[in-house]
Amino acid sequence: MSKDSAPAAQHPDQSPDRPATNPVPPGLVALFLAFARMSLAGFGGVLVFARQAIVEQHRWMTADEFNETFALCHFLPGPNIVNLSMVFGARLRGIAGGIAAFAGLLLPPTLIVTVLAIIYARFGDVEVLRRILAGISCAAVGLLIAVVFRMMTPLLKRLDVVALILMLAVFLAIGVVRLPLQAVLLVAIPVSVGATFLMRRKVAA
Repeated sequence: MSKDSAPAAQHPDQSPDRPATNPVPPGLVALFLAFARMSLAGFGGVLVFARQAIVEQHRWMTADEFNETFALCHFLPGPNIVNLSMVFGARLRGIAGGIAAFAGLLLPPTLIVTVLAIIYARFGDVEVLRRILAGISCAAVGLLIAVVFRMMTPLLKRLDVVALILMLAVFLAIGVVRLPLQAVLLVAIPVSVGATFLMRRKVAA
C-alpha cells in the first residue's frame, strides 16, 4: 500500500461524536473579543451563543466538556454564564484569561443596558414598547429550549440511561412538583457524582 493511500492518523480525542478541539488556546484579546461578541449577540440569553462559539465555531471545547463545565458552573453561586466565562478563561489562560473572558462578557452589555435603562425610565409606559418586550421574551424562551436540546445530544447519542433518568428526575422535582431548588440539589449532586463514579469504575474494570 502506498503512502498516499494510507489512512490518516486519527487524533486520540477525535471520534464521530467527539470532534477534536482546537489545539491552539486563544490569547487574552481573543478571549475578550469572543465573549464580547457572545454577550452582544446574546439576546434572550448568552448560553445559546456561548455554546455555539466555544463548541462549534472555535472548537475550544467538545460538547461533553462544555456540558461538564456548565454543570459545574450551574452548581456554583452566581449567574451560570458569568461563572462559565471565569472557569473557561482560567482553564485556558489562567487568572488573566478568566478576567479577560469575564470583562468581555459583562462590559459591552453593561454599557448598553445602562443607556437602555435611562430610555426605559422615560418611555417604559408606552404600549408599543411593552408589546415588543413581550415578543422578545417569547423568542428568549425558544432559544433556551433550543440550547437545552443541543446540550442533551451527547447524552442521547451515548444512550446514557442513568444521566437521562437523573435529568428527568430533577426536572420533575423542580419544574412539576416545585420542590425547593436547594433541597433537590443536595440530593441530586451526590447521587449524580456517585453514579458517574460507579459507571466509570465499571468501564475501567
